[in-house]
Amino acid sequence: MTTTTDKILRLQIEVPIACFRQSRAREYAETYPAPPPSTVYGMLLSLVGEMDRYKHCGTRLAIALLSQPEKSTVIRTFRRFKKKDIHDPSNARPDYQELLTDVRFIICVDSGTDKSQPMLAERLQMAFANPSSLNRFGGLCLGESRDLVNSVTLVAKNYQSQLLQWLVQDENGSLTLPYWVDHVGSKGTRWKRYLILEPSDLSNPPDSAWTEIQAT
Repeated sequence: MTTTTDKILRLQIEVPIACFRQSRAREYAETYPAPPPSTVYGMLLSLVGEMDRYKHCGTRLAIALLSQPEKSTVIRTFRRFKKKDIHDPSNARPDYQELLTDVRFIICVDSGTDKSQPMLAERLQMAFANPSSLNRFGGLCLGESRDLVNSVTLVAKNYQSQLLQWLVQDENGSLTLPYWVDHVGSKGTRWKRYLILEPSDLSNPPDSAWTEIQAT
């Protein structure tokens, strides 16, 4: 599917600190170097106040990194509910977690086969045109509730881009990222393989950068 550039909605996202925890990480909580499409989709739903994540299946996203975040490791308390009593000491233990600092990227949103009315791309545009029309709650986060988004900026169609690193699909890519997550178990989680391109002045996403959000 090709996309005309005048139909693409572009947003610039800035997050001071984030962890895109690798799905198979256990005691040591490693982070992906880029936000997975599933995480970005969840953030966009939160932005417009949509609680049904199936609502805008069919939306297509393309992600381009603007920064090369610094990685650090912290020790923090994780909770794993092994006992029914939530206050049982065995439910909490310290573990290491990787963090990324200075996360900045561009999201390109295309309606794709989104059948909702209005579509997600349209709802995002309306959110900027009339912020008071939004009905949402809580802070806007990218991933964990701790990882608050600092800013979301609508990018003009004729913007002069900085050097971008596009996240593109590649069956030989080194990154395996989820584009749909099964929050009950892992059986329904959907993955694609990606790689991050070298920085370039390519302002429009290549065809391989588009990921369609689908539950099946």
